[in-house]
Amino acid sequence: MAQKPTAKKATAEDPHYTQALQSYESGLRAMQEHKFEKAKPHFQKVIDGPSKELADRAGVHLNICNQHLERTAATQFATAEEHFDYAVSLMNLGDYVTAREHLEKLLKQNPKADFVMYGMAALDCITGRVEDSLRRLDEALRANPQLRFQARNDSDFQNLAEDPRFTELLYPDPGAELGVGDGGFGETEPV
Repeated sequence: MAQKPTAKKATAEDPHYTQALQSYESGLRAMQEHKFEKAKPHFQKVIDGPSKELADRAGVHLNICNQHLERTAATQFATAEEHFDYAVSLMNLGDYVTAREHLEKLLKQNPKADFVMYGMAALDCITGRVEDSLRRLDEALRANPQLRFQARNDSDFQNLAEDPRFTELLYPDPGAELGVGDGGFGETEPV
């Protein structure tokens, strides 16, 4: 029994083990901060170090880092439209959490993009966020009134089909849309 504490003490005092442990902890911190590229060299040092137990754990974490980096590389987008299409594909797969992350990122990058506001409105509707959906749809329609036609036939808004606020957004008062009072239909101009 006396040998085990001596072995642990010797391992703890071993500068190579201490360095490997510090590298392992640095790798974990970087990984928790989602800095996978920064974490990789720390884990690699541990794998090359003296402790098999730490090396095994570091190997698992290194694989996780590589997977995250591969996934990130696969989701680089040339345009906002391409990124939006990816988010919509996630919605279609039912991955609403990841779709929301992508749409929110797009919205931060393109706060005036009507198609992104529209996509967020659809996602909000699908996920039961009725008030948010109506607000975002209103913003999208103000930015691009042509989206009304798309929304009228979009199954993503079926949860709002019976809501009078939704109907008002899609079928506004014709007088308001035509600008009655400034030469719209039904008004005669003085001769």
